Amino acid sequence: MKDLAAELTRLQDEHLYRRRRILDGPQGVHLHVDGRERLSFCSNDYLGLANHRDVVKAMQAGAEHWGVGSSASHLVNGHSAAHHALEEELAAFTNRPRALLFSTGYMANLGVIAALCGRGDYVFEDRLNHASLLDGGLLSQARLQRYAHGDAQALDAKLAQRDNGEKLVVTDGVFSMDGDMAPLPELAASANQHAAWLMVDDAHGFGVLGNNGGGTTEHFGLGMAEVPILIGTLGKAFGTFGAFVAGSEELIEFLIQKARPYIYTTALPPAVAEATRASLKLLQTEGWRREKLHSLIQRFRSGAAELGLTLMDSPTPIQPLLIGDNDKALAMSQALWKQGIMISAIRPPTVPEGSARLRITFSATHREVDVDQLLTVLEMVA
Repeated sequence: MKDLAAELTRLQDEHLYRRRRILDGPQGVHLHVDGRERLSFCSNDYLGLANHRDVVKAMQAGAEHWGVGSSASHLVNGHSAAHHALEEELAAFTNRPRALLFSTGYMANLGVIAALCGRGDYVFEDRLNHASLLDGGLLSQARLQRYAHGDAQALDAKLAQRDNGEKLVVTDGVFSMDGDMAPLPELAASANQHAAWLMVDDAHGFGVLGNNGGGTTEHFGLGMAEVPILIGTLGKAFGTFGAFVAGSEELIEFLIQKARPYIYTTALPPAVAEATRASLKLLQTEGWRREKLHSLIQRFRSGAAELGLTLMDSPTPIQPLLIGDNDKALAMSQALWKQGIMISAIRPPTVPEGSARLRITFSATHREVDVDQLLTVLEMVA
């Protein structure tokens, strides 16, 4: 039997042990966590909608109407009018014929990849893809081939070597630990040339990028012809919970029949769907949130450059401060905590060995004074 105690000790010795903090209150910029007040820069609530009054009210009203649970999978009796309306609204938002709700982004990625590919097929993935995308490739039992990060030429070379079986190219739209964007136009051209599907998980792009918050595909001006499979999660810029796949009529119907994580999972509570419908409206009508967010990002990057801090090249709310050493990253995170700021140290296996970092993220609910406070404290502890 595996010696679990020894393995836990090893993780502690290598500064890879993870501890949970306990939040006592709603999400926001200022948190009450582990009994202390902290200014947070480690949330994915990019537009500040997780505790928005309209979203909370929609969820409360949804619970009053629908109850607190869906009680069954979508294919049994768990698919409510609230779910159906949200799917239609997400389809319209993404300019696609259909959308399909999943209970989590992880399950959406597992379900789509394994439904479309199997033995004898090929899945091509960016080397820095999210774990759920890599796990989906492994679960499918197709041949998983990883190409150099953001390198469309490397992908093209691998695609050219395969002339049989289904071919699926999978990438994050915005990479969650680096904050950079995939070169979608080049990837789409390569996939099209080699008769491959292109699947983009835009978990960190929706709501943040594009004039209307449509994500990386809107940013690059790409449609369903270039990106036939589009994944989005609802627990980040949307501020709620769950995920969706958007695509053609045939794709969605096929997934309803074949995606096991969809078929065999209890549906999201309808109240969550109602809350998400409210957040989707805010995402579309309150463009000032994106404008403010990008203004804060620029303020931080300019200030960090003046301090000589090594930020990774990212135009998104994810602003990683590269440290390298696990111990140093953890010590810096703890020093920030003592100064009233909460930022997580990201270490392997989440990122490659030797690339430990502070993953600094911004929300539209941050203020300029918050950014300035962060820069002041970073200068102290760096």
